[in-house]
Amino acid sequence: MTVSSVKTGLITTSMLAGNTAYTNTPSSVELLVIAGGGSGGYDRGGGGGAGGLLYTSSASITAGTAYTVTVGAGAATSGSPASGGIRGSNSQFGSVTASVGGGGGISADGNQGNQSGGSGGGGAGSGNVAGGAATSGQGNAGGTAVYSPPNYGGGGGGGAGAVGGNGTTTTGGAGGIGSNTYSTWATATSTGASGYYAGGGGAGTYAGGTGGAGGAGGGGAGRNGGSGLAGVSGTANTGGGGGGGSGAPAANGGLGGSGICIIRYADSFGTATSTTGSPSVVTSGGYRYYTFTGSGSITF
Repeated sequence: MTVSSVKTGLITTSMLAGNTAYTNTPSSVELLVIAGGGSGGYDRGGGGGAGGLLYTSSASITAGTAYTVTVGAGAATSGSPASGGIRGSNSQFGSVTASVGGGGGISADGNQGNQSGGSGGGGAGSGNVAGGAATSGQGNAGGTAVYSPPNYGGGGGGGAGAVGGNGTTTTGGAGGIGSNTYSTWATATSTGASGYYAGGGGAGTYAGGTGGAGGAGGGGAGRNGGSGLAGVSGTANTGGGGGGGSGAPAANGGLGGSGICIIRYADSFGTATSTTGSPSVVTSGGYRYYTFTGSGSITF
């Protein structure tokens, strides 16, 4: 009986008595890596910025190598009136791709907050405070607040698809819309929010005002002035920013939504050798998807 083996770069083909068996590993994979969203600001605060969204079309991999996957947490609220929202945590695949956590929304009490991030957090409704800056290629800036007594509208957090909305004298800025470029990924893996990822958080307002809507893609809404309610939290595993809290009475901003990491490659290749962190695995539309909603590793 004759046995021979031919190695062709991507595929090792073993031929035994006229039959062909495949033990194949891709040389590269596609990556969608989204960081944790920022939290909204306290007391008519700005909306939290969405976590940075990065897509890589061809990340080189090596068979037998374990790649660490880090999924960033959404930001917690500061719990301090003098502090604004907090930036979300970064997400990363090995050393290949790193996305930056979303910026926190500014607080009206002290005009503080960690505004810059993957997408920028919004300005606070206690002055004409500009929104935070975004990371190039990962998101958009936050919106600007408006200070015009007796009402103040914070700026919305930036999203992966658009800048955060500016506040007005009666409304908080809406969160920037997220991205639906990867809606096929969302459908295949049952993730995202209606096909979108990484929406910015809406801003809160002072007494009598109307809070801003959260951006499509998991952004939390800002609260109406006078409600005494915390901003709505961003949706888990979308990278959505948290909404800004109500003013008069004042309340905290919403938490940022956690990030996600999705790996895909043609399903003509074999499954991963091993994983940790319990990613979900599905095949759809000619691709195999590994979805990490928490940190872990994958070996091809």
